[in-house]
Amino acid sequence: MSCWDIIADYGLRSIGIGERLLPRNEFTLCHQFTLIGSGMIWNIYFGVLALLSGFFFATFLALGKMSTNPIFRRSAEWTIFIFRGSPLFIQFFFAYFLFLSLKQSFPVFGPFTSAWIGALVVLFLNTSAYTGEIFYGALQSIPKSDIEAADAYGLTGWKRFRRITWPTMLRLAWPAYTNEAIFLFHATTLVFFSGFPTTRQRGDALYYANYFADKTFNPFVPYPILAGYFIVLTLIVIGLYGLVNKRLNRHLPTSDRGKITLRMNIIR
Repeated sequence: MSCWDIIADYGLRSIGIGERLLPRNEFTLCHQFTLIGSGMIWNIYFGVLALLSGFFFATFLALGKMSTNPIFRRSAEWTIFIFRGSPLFIQFFFAYFLFLSLKQSFPVFGPFTSAWIGALVVLFLNTSAYTGEIFYGALQSIPKSDIEAADAYGLTGWKRFRRITWPTMLRLAWPAYTNEAIFLFHATTLVFFSGFPTTRQRGDALYYANYFADKTFNPFVPYPILAGYFIVLTLIVIGLYGLVNKRLNRHLPTSDRGKITLRMNIIR
């Protein structure tokens, strides 16, 4: 079997297209690159949707934490505290059994016991909490002179938030938010190692890397392949977020524009 045949059979296997059974022997590099790459579809799915939805909810959490209304403020503070204070793996574990318990009384929660939606909810809440704290710090760092200038021009309420507060908040928070986006994509590898089950051996990239490591008794091939895929994904995220960062800072002199750079972070 040529490498092109392997790609045709296993390239989309993680989403149910192609060969039903995993290879049992003769594990070539093409098998490993193809199946681990196929699993990256799930990692990208979880990361992209969680980031897009969590971005807006994080804005509400940041505004809620700054609110003078004690109900909004306390609700935002506790949401951020719980999801930042507990390990993501434990959140996956408890969420699965919570959805499983709700499913017994309310069948509408049935889809939530599957990773494609249940794990996505957990990632959405987790990244919203971390991003909400980042946005909250950025809101506190907005220069008072910007707000005073907006008041002088008669900008109040929603118009001031849309034109002054929100763009400035994003500009200040974007480098830190880029790190959160990178971490979230890495965190997607925990989905199928937590409570959410894998159906028909359709897992993410780490699932297939672990499969090959168990079958070949050699983790030094599949895991570096997995790392290589995530390094490429990280470079793509940095590039895309760098373009947005450049757009947010387009009004500043070139010397004053903050740049997003790749830095090694051993401990979050």
